[in-house]
Amino acid sequence: MNNSETDIQLRPSPIFAFFHIIAFISCAIAFLWLANRYYPTLIWFSLFSMAFGIYRYIFIRRVIYLVTPQYIRITRGIFFKTIDTIELFRVKDYIITEPFLLQIFRLMDLHLKTTDPENPVIWLRGIPQSNIIDIIRERVLESRQHNRIFEIN
Repeated sequence: MNNSETDIQLRPSPIFAFFHIIAFISCAIAFLWLANRYYPTLIWFSLFSMAFGIYRYIFIRRVIYLVTPQYIRITRGIFFKTIDTIELFRVKDYIITEPFLLQIFRLMDLHLKTTDPENPVIWLRGIPQSNIIDIIRERVLESRQHNRIFEIN
């Protein structure tokens, strides 16, 4: 029973992806300057750094977080896709992290601690600020009731 009306699809923000590749762009510019000034062979390092930065940008932007009433699915990859699916009743704790730079651009990181042995921590990075935590919490409670899962501490 997969109802696309209740599914929530999130992606990391373009600004978030850009800030994660700024070091590669800086290295590319530095190697380009050094190649122009001192040693022309360094242009290859500049091209390699820029190509890797572009690859990382596309990789980050292609991550898809799909939150349904039953599970959370994380799809990542360009050439080789990895799809992780975590049942919602396994989610134990929610942590929202908003460093200063993410607050400026109204973004957040969401950490979900789970009882899943393969994915003890799920990290939804660079997503727009929203009430997603309340939606996930409600869906976790519904999923636990539906599957008759009771937490014992």
